[in-house]
Amino acid sequence: MDKVRIDKWLWAARFYKTRSLATDDIGKGRVQINGVEVKPARDVRCGDTVEMRHNAIVRTVVVRGISDKRGPAPVAQQLYEETPQSVQLRQQMAEQRRMGIEPALGLTQGRPTKHDRRKLEDAWGTRWSASADS
Repeated sequence: MDKVRIDKWLWAARFYKTRSLATDDIGKGRVQINGVEVKPARDVRCGDTVEMRHNAIVRTVVVRGISDKRGPAPVAQQLYEETPQSVQLRQQMAEQRRMGIEPALGLTQGRPTKHDRRKLEDAWGTRWSASADS
């Protein structure tokens, strides 16, 4: 076997859990072979460069082996070799995410805390509704 469909190869190399997920991402233009967007039926051969986008992560791998059967992870890892630039980019992105701001610190509105609720109750005093007393 010297070629296999790209969706089968991505599934066999364990980049996607199912072939249908691989097909969906290929259809959305998130997978390229040798810099060209492809369809799920496109054949991949040894030596091809495959670029995949998962969320904000871009992985570039060189095809080293062909398989249309999903096997154990150590065998799947022998089907490709990730480029050094791709590894470096993924490490930089992981570092940026790790050093980013805490999302909870940006919250200024939302449910009041117990302390905030007690302040609100004190502000209302003995009034039981928001309507003006007549």
